[in-house]
Amino acid sequence: MPINYTEEHEMLRNMVREFTDSEIRPLASKIDEQEYIPKELITKIAGIGLLGTPFPEKYGGGGFGELGFCIAQEEVTKACASTAAFIGAHISIGTNAIYIGGSEELKMKYLPSLTSGEKIAAFSLTEAGAGSDSFNLKTEAKFTGSKWILNGEKLWVTNGAIADVFSVFARTEKGITGFVVEKEFKGVSVGPNEKKLGIRGSVTNSLNFDNVEIPEENIIGAEGRGFLIAMKTLDAGRLGIGAGSVGAAKEMIRLSVEYATQRKQFDQQIAKFQGIQFMISDMTTRTYAMESMLQRVAEKYDLGLDISEEAAIVKLFCSENVSVVADTALQIHGGMGFSRDLPIERYYRDARILRIFEGTSEIQKLIISRKTLKKKGKWDF
Repeated sequence: MPINYTEEHEMLRNMVREFTDSEIRPLASKIDEQEYIPKELITKIAGIGLLGTPFPEKYGGGGFGELGFCIAQEEVTKACASTAAFIGAHISIGTNAIYIGGSEELKMKYLPSLTSGEKIAAFSLTEAGAGSDSFNLKTEAKFTGSKWILNGEKLWVTNGAIADVFSVFARTEKGITGFVVEKEFKGVSVGPNEKKLGIRGSVTNSLNFDNVEIPEENIIGAEGRGFLIAMKTLDAGRLGIGAGSVGAAKEMIRLSVEYATQRKQFDQQIAKFQGIQFMISDMTTRTYAMESMLQRVAEKYDLGLDISEEAAIVKLFCSENVSVVADTALQIHGGMGFSRDLPIERYYRDARILRIFEGTSEIQKLIISRKTLKKKGKWDF
């Protein structure tokens, strides 16, 4: 267990696991097929306090920190990656951008309603010409003396269609700046839901801003500091991706062992064959390494330490390895793994996005290599 793993963390894990098994797991297949999360389920998720897990109690949060959030996210992802993506986008990046960079007044204005689930948050950075090149924003905000006027378009906004509040990043006179934009502001419009390979129940949309008036106090931090706030927010988002990867990997191991001990060929369980045993060994080893690095970095994040390089390592390693685990799990299941009759097919599809959002694997490699080169190879983690 992590050094700072407490009895409260264990209680949180048990609570989320019980809730997930009773409320989310039975709906997971339907969520994937119908491509949305029922509002009733979102209400229940909010009702148990899950949407405020990491944030301080003064803002209505659970006070469990990043380690607590990763524990909860792991348990949810075991059952449904779409629901975990919704929660992650709301907490890790949508709400967290306000918590990381916002003034105390801005936090008090928005965080209580977000941590309670009264309102849903989303994070809006990516554009048509600014994906991996996230500094190259064209969305623009101009200050008129009493308010900001926002124009532009954003893509791939997770929770776009269901969010009430957006953490939006735009170019201003002094550089990239963050803003809190409410869906009800005049001039905000949401595009149709994207049709996706995986995490189908997590809605993803474009956003259009047409002369949207933003109150002066809705700036996140200081003008020109938005890129730094966005990158710090993504550090936490990358740990959330790691947690989801660990949860999915653990569940696929469980399903594979269950299948391998039931399925018989040549008059014996396929789990008796060394080839299958080696596959399970490889899956277990990869998942252990994923969990170990995730917990270590989550603890450092909660201590307020700079984890930008380590967050990239976690995101890269976990997202790459959960795909290996998914492929191995499908192979163990054989033809049945390729069928929608069993959940492995869904886990396999859902895992693929993890190497893309919150920064592609290639971007994580750039971050890691630049940091290592800057340190001249010194090992100081």
